[in-house]
Amino acid sequence: MTATVGSEAIDKVVTKLGARFAPEQVHAENVAAELAEKTAGARYPGLYVYCDRVINDQVEKFRTFSGRVRVGIDVRHSQDRLEGLADSMELLVDAVGDVLATNRGDWLDGMFYGGNYEVSFGPVKHGGKNFIQTAKVTFEIGVSKD
Repeated sequence: MTATVGSEAIDKVVTKLGARFAPEQVHAENVAAELAEKTAGARYPGLYVYCDRVINDQVEKFRTFSGRVRVGIDVRHSQDRLEGLADSMELLVDAVGDVLATNRGDWLDGMFYGGNYEVSFGPVKHGGKNFIQTAKVTFEIGVSKD
């Protein structure tokens, strides 16, 4: 049940992001930027959606699963010049935030998103097209399943 709950949450997030971003930009996988570049030839900007924690709080005592799923979205952007990279990254993160804000509430199938999220920006590094920056957006989805 635990793995299924995480996979279902990821699928829902990918679907919701797909309404705003191109399908080739949204990936349902937890892969480091360096590895993605070496193996699959990463494209930028890219959104990598993954589940990093499943917590069965048993809030509803007679449900099989009643808890939270923490989802992460790694937002990655790369360009050949340093100038404007941070501005582009902020626009991408704002777009992800807009998708989340638009989709607050009942996600059906026993899932609910309350609207809270956290963003942490990483430093600019060498990689990608020359310079790469990442940001991590994390949030929790409430889940109640039999």
